[in-house]
Amino acid sequence: MTNPSGQSLARNSVGENYEGEFGCTLMDLRKLMELRSTDAITQINTHYGGVQDICARLKTSPVEVCGQASGAPDDEEEAETGWIEGAAILTSVIIVVLVTAFNDWSKEKQFRGLQSRIELEQKFCIIRNGQLIQLPVAEIVVGDIAQIKYGDLLPADGILIQGNDLKIDESSLTGESDHVKKSLDKDPMLLSGTHVMEGSGRMVVTAVGVNSQTGIIFTLLGVSDDDEEEEDKKKKGKKQGVSENRNKAKTQDGVALEIQPLNSQEGVDGEEKEKKISKMPKKEKSVLQGKLTRLAVQIGKAGLIMSALTVIILILYFVVDNFVVQRRAWLPECTPVYVQYFVKFFIIGVTVLVVAVPEGLPLAVTISLAYSVKKMMKDNNLVRHLDACETMGNATAICSDKTGTLTMNRMTVVQAYIGNTHYRQIPSPDVLPPKVLDLLVNGISINSAYTSKILPPEKEGGLPRQVGNKTECALLGFVTDLKQDYQAVRNEVPEEKLFKVYTFNSVRKSMSTVIRKPEGGFRMYSKGASEIMLRKCNRILDKGGETIPFRSKDRDDMVNNVIEPMASEGLRTICIAYRDFDDTESSWDNENEILIELTCIAVVGIEDPVRPEVPDAISKCRRAGITVRMVTGDNVNTARAIATKCGILTPGDDFLCLEGKEFNRLIRNEKGEVEQEKLDKIWPKLRVLARSSPTDKHTLVKGIIDSTVGEQRQVVAVTGDGTNDGPALKKADVGFAMGIAGTDVAKEASDIILTDDNFTSIVKAVMWGRNVYDSISKFLQFQLTVNVVAVIVAFTGACITQDSPLKAVQMLWVNLIMDTFASLALATEPPTESLLRRRPYGRNKPLISRTMMKNILGHAVYQLTVVFVLVFAGDKLFDIDSGRKAPLHSPPSQHYTIVFNTFVLMQLFNEINSRKIHGEKNVFAGIYRNIIFCSVVLGTFFCQILIVEFGGKPFSCTSLSLEQWMWCLFIGIGELLWGQVISAIPTQSLKFLKEAGHGTAKEYITKDAEGLEEIDLAEMELRRGQVLWFRGLNRIQTQIQVVKMFHSFQVPIQKSRNESSIHRFMTQPGYNADDPPSFIDDREEDSGLVPKSGTKVLLLDGEATPHDNRNNNAVDGNQVQTITSHADSPLQSLETSV
Repeated sequence: MTNPSGQSLARNSVGENYEGEFGCTLMDLRKLMELRSTDAITQINTHYGGVQDICARLKTSPVEVCGQASGAPDDEEEAETGWIEGAAILTSVIIVVLVTAFNDWSKEKQFRGLQSRIELEQKFCIIRNGQLIQLPVAEIVVGDIAQIKYGDLLPADGILIQGNDLKIDESSLTGESDHVKKSLDKDPMLLSGTHVMEGSGRMVVTAVGVNSQTGIIFTLLGVSDDDEEEEDKKKKGKKQGVSENRNKAKTQDGVALEIQPLNSQEGVDGEEKEKKISKMPKKEKSVLQGKLTRLAVQIGKAGLIMSALTVIILILYFVVDNFVVQRRAWLPECTPVYVQYFVKFFIIGVTVLVVAVPEGLPLAVTISLAYSVKKMMKDNNLVRHLDACETMGNATAICSDKTGTLTMNRMTVVQAYIGNTHYRQIPSPDVLPPKVLDLLVNGISINSAYTSKILPPEKEGGLPRQVGNKTECALLGFVTDLKQDYQAVRNEVPEEKLFKVYTFNSVRKSMSTVIRKPEGGFRMYSKGASEIMLRKCNRILDKGGETIPFRSKDRDDMVNNVIEPMASEGLRTICIAYRDFDDTESSWDNENEILIELTCIAVVGIEDPVRPEVPDAISKCRRAGITVRMVTGDNVNTARAIATKCGILTPGDDFLCLEGKEFNRLIRNEKGEVEQEKLDKIWPKLRVLARSSPTDKHTLVKGIIDSTVGEQRQVVAVTGDGTNDGPALKKADVGFAMGIAGTDVAKEASDIILTDDNFTSIVKAVMWGRNVYDSISKFLQFQLTVNVVAVIVAFTGACITQDSPLKAVQMLWVNLIMDTFASLALATEPPTESLLRRRPYGRNKPLISRTMMKNILGHAVYQLTVVFVLVFAGDKLFDIDSGRKAPLHSPPSQHYTIVFNTFVLMQLFNEINSRKIHGEKNVFAGIYRNIIFCSVVLGTFFCQILIVEFGGKPFSCTSLSLEQWMWCLFIGIGELLWGQVISAIPTQSLKFLKEAGHGTAKEYITKDAEGLEEIDLAEMELRRGQVLWFRGLNRIQTQIQVVKMFHSFQVPIQKSRNESSIHRFMTQPGYNADDPPSFIDDREEDSGLVPKSGTKVLLLDGEATPHDNRNNNAVDGNQVQTITSHADSPLQSLETSV
């Protein structure tokens, strides 16, 4: 491009006013981008004179060489003051609503900030003034030259000007799942919103924003309409609204749009489907949400029963006392008074209901999640989906990539095999024959993405910067170490002169580039995984640079003597090869004929050091009950070496380390279908999956999630960076995308983005997720103690004294205001390392454990004792007037003020107790680290002083003396002492305690609710009963068949053998009543296949016993045994019936 970058903004409007300057209008470009394939090529050539002429009109150059990247009283008084209580309630409600609204607003603002950050961080490679720069997508303008590569999400429309094996996924626009091949002579049109699935290239940008094809569709859908037009659209109906949007688009852009996809039958069907889906309640999103929903329903039912009981008892007591005991007649003139009493009783019942329901719970969840998400940003976790935060706390398995996550992703060539010589260090260029050196340098410099390069260090004394693919950067660094200049080679053979490029993908696991030789013919340079490339080589260069035959025996020797020793040291081995072709036209699209008969130049070993902090992080995961599995494309020896360095594998472990092919052989049947039963025998011991494809990764993740092995369903987190990792990231409970090396497709499919690509950040996410769960449990412990005491006090007080000791406004202060503050205090506790010293809670772990239930009931007993003593004997203890059975509109009494004040102070000190939920003694540990908690406690205490001393009638309070205040404070502090007494009582000894807030059981979610949009908890209970009934019948049937089978045996059975008694047989350690029993005859026992009692045997149905694999030292071949059953055997019939 010849324009300076500062002038590029002027190109944003290539409109009619600039026709003289640019030679084409906005309308022309929009019409052009609506064309496809041959129609587009014809229009470009006839109307514009080719792509070069379009670039010239837009004042840009398509062939620039890239440089460096930049980086109440009586009735009268009642008439005057009757409004106070209502006003106070209204004020309290307004305060709560405002606080809730403020929290929601701040959360929304935070997420808008996160979204804008994501958008700002989305950058694209643009060439301006001969320099390759990273530019935010919002700053891309018409006329820019964009560098596109595998994994990119195209931000604008454009025309291809140079491409290498480019394939695009246009399903987001066309709905077609097949990848579209793009080339200059067949289909050069590239559209925004589509994904680059293979290859690389450059395009000239022709449309951005609302003028791109995606922008036009959004305009048609009315995304940019204002609120008034949206309201009109709802009133006038959908069809009219769509046409209105289309008219708006026409008048706005001056272009008659031909796109009308919304009137098709397919669109109508889609709309009907969307309506059906929108009507259906959504599936419970997360573990925590499910448990909270069930708990809220249980609490709501209990509160409703208590409030109804309160109203009924009050009315019955009033009616019986007045009309039965005192034998009063119902006088018409007294009816208003009676009605007033009934209204009062109803208000008390509503108060009990309001107190019983924990309104602060949603607020606590919101605050905890929002606070955690904000803090996780500092720990390099960009949370895209809120529920992923707490789901990560329940994670039981992490399937991690190796490169860049467990390792530093700073590749360096440290060993090389060149000319039949294994160099343990980088050789001097003098020892290499000139022909070999030339082939090696050209093979690396040309057969690499030209976006990969080595740049000088940013700081003096630092390491050179690696830009682009890290493996290619390692090879380019190798060229530099050989005192050669790769850029000079690239200048001689620019990207435009490349004849054919077979770009790297997960299927090929190699990359090849074809160029024309000056003397005629073609030469193809190839590089890729050494095992794969060596199978395609039939010649190799010797010490003198001459080609010699390379046979199968030579290949085996090289694998044993070169590749395996390199791999055992944790090196990634890459083979570099070439092949010459004559001038005869080859079928270049037939890869199987092209990528054969290669000549091996060299094999290099690339080291990617393990991140120094990773072994400690994996050790923490192990202590936390989380299994880490490595899923990598490297060979099994390299993977095992890295896994050992990381601590995933330790010497003496009985774990599996498999290659992708072996993994598929073990889990698939004869038809090639994955069998869950077979997979269940593999994944619990699998720690390393090498040479794996993205499909293998998805299969493994899906298999672990769907598995019913073990008590809890596995919660799986997955890391991924490539486009093909998308399905696995979507399937996982939590998907982590790499923020640096990850493609746009991977980031879009993920739940959390690791901004530093570091495994340690995943461990921090686990810690924050567990902290969210514990924060909610802490708040629940505090909230339910308040609710239990307040409900019982209101209920008992109302039934005995005809009035609640705690008035309506006081209840609001306790239940709403304090809960809001408490949620803020307890939900913002920072996480500690102790969170990683326990196992995951799992899906069925209740929110309220037996320890928490002990704390709730224990503190409730203390508070109820204190409150009832104060209510019924407080007037005598403090020598003050009693407040019991006061007239309907009597002024506030000191008696009930002391009750209210003591009650609030007990809650305040119990808030400190609630900081610990696992029975810890020291409730003050780390309290000074949480400034919010200290501020809330002190602030609440200060507000309580103001309410008691100056609240007056609205709060039904009167001023207290200093002595009375000290007694209230003393009783409140007693909560802390009582907490120590409770924690000293062993939870195990309290057998009567029950848990609450269970999640939905594993098997009913994974089977009964699979694919459903709604989980009806009542229906689940019904299904659960049916399942248990059928399971019981199956058990009986199985046992009857077992008995019959033993009776049918003709061979006499020795008494001394364990199989002689069904009872003794079923008590064997290997017997499981849930599984169909296997029976082994004498011949099988004699053959040595029968394990001893208690021995764990991995049975792989239908698989032959694998031999000892020398590439798989982590597993002993004798550990895997097979017991097959004949079709007519009793065992086979038993398996079928069960």
